[in-house]
Amino acid sequence: MKRDLGLDATAASELMATQSAATATENSLRAALGESFGGAYFDAATRKLVVGVTDASKLATVTATGATAKIVAHSAAQLDSTVAQLNAREASAPSTVTGWYADTVTNEIVVTALPGTAEAAKAFAGYNVRVKEEAAPQMFLKGGDAYYIGGSRCSVGFTVRGGYVTAGHCETETGSAQPNNGTWAGSSFPGNDYAWVRTSGVTLEPRVGNVTVRGSSSAATGAQVCKAGSTTGYTCGTVGAKNQTVRYSQGTVTGLTATNVRCAGGDSGGGFITPAGQGQGVVSGGNTATCYFQPLGEILSRYGLSLLTG
Repeated sequence: MKRDLGLDATAASELMATQSAATATENSLRAALGESFGGAYFDAATRKLVVGVTDASKLATVTATGATAKIVAHSAAQLDSTVAQLNAREASAPSTVTGWYADTVTNEIVVTALPGTAEAAKAFAGYNVRVKEEAAPQMFLKGGDAYYIGGSRCSVGFTVRGGYVTAGHCETETGSAQPNNGTWAGSSFPGNDYAWVRTSGVTLEPRVGNVTVRGSSSAATGAQVCKAGSTTGYTCGTVGAKNQTVRYSQGTVTGLTATNVRCAGGDSGGGFITPAGQGQGVVSGGNTATCYFQPLGEILSRYGLSLLTG
C-alpha cells in the first residue's frame, strides 16, 4: 500500500485542485442525474471523475462536465436501499459477518466476513452480493498518550468552537471517566461513532497534523486522504467505499467511510483530512487493511458545532 505519494509541490497542488473539482462535479451530477445517478469515484490513474448512470440517454450529461461516464446496473439510490434493508436485519446476521456496503467502483453490494465464512454471509445477505473475507474490525482504543479517559487513550479529531470532535466509543467504552483535557459534551455509539469534548483553558488550533483545516467538503471515492493519530502519526491513502455498515464486537455502526490508510490502537477519534485541508471525519476502527472514519459533516450537524478553520 503506497502511503507517500512522492509528489512535488506543483504536482501536489494540481492534484488537490483536480480532486476538489471532482467533488464539486459529483455533487452537481448527483442532482442533475436524479434517479439515474449510479455513484461516482475519482480514478487516480486518469485523474478523472468516473460517474455511473443507469440511463444511457444521460451519458452526455456526464461527459459534458469532463467526467467519464459508464453504464451501470444499479442506481446509487438502489444500492443505498439495499444497505438500509441489511441494516434493518442486522440483528439476524451471523457473528461471522463483519459489515456491508455499496461499492461505487464495482456497482455492487459487498458483505465483509471472517475468513472461510463466505457461504454463511451469502445465506444472510443473498447470493447476488460479493463477499470479501478479511480479519475482524477492532476499535482503536488502548492505554497511552494523546488524551486520556481513565487508563485509555484516544486522539483529537478536529477542533471546533469550544472544544474538539472525536470518536463516540472513546466515551461509551471507557466507563464514566472524563477526558483529561475537558468534559464530554455529547457522544453516540453504537449506531454512530462520534462525540465532542468541551474544553476550557486550552488553545485550539485549526490543524490536523501540519495541515490547516479549510472546510469540510466530502472527497470523492478514490481521492487522496490522510489521517493524524496519536499512535501511527500522519499516514495517507485513498478514500474507499462510503456508507459502510461495520459490526464491531462492541456494537454496529452505519454510515462509515473506508480507507486504506494505516491506523492502530489509540488512533481512535483522529482526524481524516485531504491535502487541500478539507476535513473528512474521525477514526472509528478497522483492521490491518482498512481504516474506517465517521464522516465529519454528520458530527457537526448533530451538535450544531462550528469547525475551526484557518
